[in-house]
Amino acid sequence: MTDLETRAAGRRGALRRAAPALLGYAAVRALGLLALALWSAARGKSAYTLLTARWDSLWYTGVAELGYGYEVRLPDGDVHSNLAFFPLLPWLERLGAAVGPLSYADAGFVVSLLASLAAAWGIFAVAEHVYDRRVGLCAVLLWAVLPVGVVQSMAYSESLFTALAAWSLYAVLTGRWVTAGTLAALAGLTRPVGLAVTAAVWAAAVAAFARDRSRAGADGAHGPPSAPGEGARRVLGMLLAPLGAAGYVLWVGHRTGGGPLGYLDVQAGWRNGFDGGAAFARFVAEKFTSFPAALAGAALVVGVALLVRLYVAGVRQRQPLALLLYTGIVVLLALCASSYFGSKPRLLLPAFPLLLPLARALARARTSRAAAVVCGVAVAAAVYGAFWLNGSGPP
Repeated sequence: MTDLETRAAGRRGALRRAAPALLGYAAVRALGLLALALWSAARGKSAYTLLTARWDSLWYTGVAELGYGYEVRLPDGDVHSNLAFFPLLPWLERLGAAVGPLSYADAGFVVSLLASLAAAWGIFAVAEHVYDRRVGLCAVLLWAVLPVGVVQSMAYSESLFTALAAWSLYAVLTGRWVTAGTLAALAGLTRPVGLAVTAAVWAAAVAAFARDRSRAGADGAHGPPSAPGEGARRVLGMLLAPLGAAGYVLWVGHRTGGGPLGYLDVQAGWRNGFDGGAAFARFVAEKFTSFPAALAGAALVVGVALLVRLYVAGVRQRQPLALLLYTGIVVLLALCASSYFGSKPRLLLPAFPLLLPLARALARARTSRAAAVVCGVAVAAAVYGAFWLNGSGPP
């Protein structure tokens, strides 16, 4: 077989291994969309509008159609600028509308659907590489049945970002440094948290260089050589990784006249910033001043404790450094930003390595029991997602 034929066969084999996970993921998402359609119809709303033409999705389609420069000045003095939204999703929406009969909103929906499948496959690939195929299947299903999983089907950037992040991390784990850096750069063009992917690429590359040096020192001056060009590919991957986020942030700073930190001023107009979690802590504490709001406060405390416990479990299970660093930064930025608190659950969607300890536990259970758990949680998540998206505030 030629090298090209070998690679094609490898891709087909990888798709066959991932097929059960992807089919399971598609079934869960179809259930969620059906529940949303029924709930929305009962309330006289359009489920498709909720998915494609509300809240942030309107800002993305606005960028796709009109470009950057639009802003809304609120009575309290806040300025909501569309420069806060990173450009890759609007670019893809514009491309989809240009090459077919789709509107910008339609294109955003299609991009999210395809990206969510790519994300599921990437999660499977990472989990299978670190553990095994059964854990990969369980990880994908757990990501699908998250209570806020309906966001994976919205014309938002979470699915696109998770797909790019997952495949970049997989490329890191398998030593494909240029691919990892390229995907990290694209992730950096998708969401501000793209810096988590860049940090993972850099940390893994530095650790690989350190291992090479340690190995060479232990084996003497004529130790086993690295693959030809391996070091150069690592360096190139490291150089590529930050280009997306850095390029957009610097462009925004130039456009606004705010210099390298101009993007932070744009975010401040939305009352977004990093305060170490002080605003979120105050938000949770205020819940305990009345009842039944105290129940919501208790649920938030339990939720944060669960996130910490899952992260610690990943450390104890010796997840690769790239996964731990990526997850830690995503969680830190989600919890410690002074942004709209209702959005924090969806900001955690890309932190899929948190699910790996649960996936390992589920994989050890009997198939019938694991299937019952997944089906039960899928139904609950579908109902919750329909209720959540039909609420008054943005997800």
